[in-house]
Amino acid sequence: MNSFGFTTTADEVLAGVDLTGRRALVTGATSGVGVETARALAAHGASVVLGVRNVAAGEKVAAGLPGDVSVGRLDLSSLESVRSFTWDGPLDILVNNAGIMATPELTRTAEGHELQFAVNYLGHFALVLGLHSALASSGQARIVSLSSNAHVFAPFSFDDYDYLFRPYQPIGAYGESKTANVLLAVEADRRWAADGIRANAVHPGAIATGLQQHTGGLQTPVERRKMVQQGAATSVFAAVVDELGGRYLEDCGEAPLLAERPPLFGGGVAPFALDPANAARLWELGEQLVATV
Repeated sequence: MNSFGFTTTADEVLAGVDLTGRRALVTGATSGVGVETARALAAHGASVVLGVRNVAAGEKVAAGLPGDVSVGRLDLSSLESVRSFTWDGPLDILVNNAGIMATPELTRTAEGHELQFAVNYLGHFALVLGLHSALASSGQARIVSLSSNAHVFAPFSFDDYDYLFRPYQPIGAYGESKTANVLLAVEADRRWAADGIRANAVHPGAIATGLQQHTGGLQTPVERRKMVQQGAATSVFAAVVDELGGRYLEDCGEAPLLAERPPLFGGGVAPFALDPANAARLWELGEQLVATV
């Protein structure tokens, strides 16, 4: 049992921790929780790469961060971009932080996938596959897959993940993609723990960032909101402190398993998001989709 909780900050999680010699990749680190996650890791000695779509924005962020921080171009909406992303040597920490939320209109990528599914899940899945050797070379690698309590809104739809038949629902599609993020961590941990790679999904909490640009801003009650420094705490906890895997974490600890959907803005994890059969099936689907490009 640790002493961390809802109000813990990333720097408090890493107090006394020296990450010198560790190498980290944080996706979507041009704003919000991604920037704070990268800052905290770099401030404690890690060499950090910001994997971002907008390189100019990434370089501006990197210039303002402490320590060894560089930028790599990575557009998660494009499997071709993910495939062209290169990494040399071991990778100790991969934080799949990038994401979009509730895009109001049904939008498809150039490869034909619904945009939230493509960015939040499929691009990260392809990245994880491509970096397996680098992660295994670490011998003590951690994969952190950012999810959300919105995953409780929707199990992943294996039959229509691209909304080819269903009416498009912005929040529903977001919830499905966040369920998929949890399943990615569950299966990555099962497959790769023997390679020294552990994976967890995390819910950072409710933080006012650009993520809510399509929802009219943050709707969470004030008492349930976090500052960005607190929002990054569970990510760095999973990346550095935690020793187990295959779980869903919130407030720097394992979330309780739910029996039913909680009240709005509640915590916990839905059983369908941790189901090993769902996780294995989604991994196989991801492999098929990545292989077609």
